[in-house]
Amino acid sequence: MGTTVALVVAAGRGERLGGDRAKQYLPLGGQPLLRYSLAAFARHRRVDAVRAVIHPDDEALYAMTAAGLDLLAPVTGGASRQESVRLGLESLAEQQPARVLIHDGARPFVDGDLIDRVLAGLEAAAGAIAALPVTDTLKREADGWVGETLERAGLWRAQTPQAFRFADILAAHRAARDEAGLTDDAAVAERAGLAVRLVAGDPANLKVTSPEDLARAERWLAGAADEVRTGSGFDVHRFGPGDRVRLCGVDVPHDNALQGHSDADAGLHAVVDAILGALAAGDIGAHFPPSDPEWRDTDSAVFVRHARDLVDARGGRIVNVDVTIICERPRIGPHRAAMVARLAELLGIDDGRVSIKATTTERLGFTGRGEGIAAQATATLALPRQA
Repeated sequence: MGTTVALVVAAGRGERLGGDRAKQYLPLGGQPLLRYSLAAFARHRRVDAVRAVIHPDDEALYAMTAAGLDLLAPVTGGASRQESVRLGLESLAEQQPARVLIHDGARPFVDGDLIDRVLAGLEAAAGAIAALPVTDTLKREADGWVGETLERAGLWRAQTPQAFRFADILAAHRAARDEAGLTDDAAVAERAGLAVRLVAGDPANLKVTSPEDLARAERWLAGAADEVRTGSGFDVHRFGPGDRVRLCGVDVPHDNALQGHSDADAGLHAVVDAILGALAAGDIGAHFPPSDPEWRDTDSAVFVRHARDLVDARGGRIVNVDVTIICERPRIGPHRAAMVARLAELLGIDDGRVSIKATTTERLGFTGRGEGIAAQATATLALPRQA
């Protein structure tokens, strides 16, 4: 059968959207736009590896966007989409996969069914592309007037992903290296004489190029979730010898440390249980048993990434997380911003969707006596209809 690699092209600047970053890193539903397509290919059962092609200035943004996803290291793109694709293909030359799926990172809503259709189309052709038939009447403009009406029969709007036999499309891109104006990979394949099959695209598989597109994507995403789920988590750890406590992924100086099988991060443990609760996926102990020596002294970031990956695998998204830390000491306020930033990074969401608060029990109970720290968390998820 050979391997299938997905190449996600995300090296453009997206200047029409404005803002302080390229469009593929703008927030969509609380996550960077690019993360949706990366996650879709990463979880697909017929895709063996995923590689992004990025702009050299975007390495830090990409690292944050792709955190927790099982992906190949990204490669740097070129001055045009065509050059970026070729460079991405060249980076796979030594690996020599049997098939390659090429997808625009600005199309966040590619789904498993569409990937399956494109791969099925490739079984009896040199290439296959997702496309939609043109249904609107087409006019050619002439100085602001209608010049002529065009025949729309047989016209299709090309989408991505586009799938090819790897050796064929690499050779085609190499041959077209000095030829500009080939706007998609099917055009490169056609120039090389390769037969490319059309398969049914998806109207939801929109390409975000303008602020209006981004707003439409937000509306689609809001409508795609037919259920919103909320889960809660609670965790406690006692104090023991040490000079710092770890809370929500941040080391806070203190005259004691928290004791536990892992790093005893009560805040992150509560968040993991909240996410698992919203997914009806058990609790943290079922996934990482405290009796298993593998998890001794483990950074709890591992547990958070696991919970986030379960959400990704369901095609869902984390809407927001709210954490309350309950203790007399240490003071949480001076470290709150760092905790919010770290938790947002681990979850792959905007920090405006993360809340961290602290309270005391007015010196009542074990936290009031300074014997330990408790944390409770609430997580809200949006899950798509197919989930």
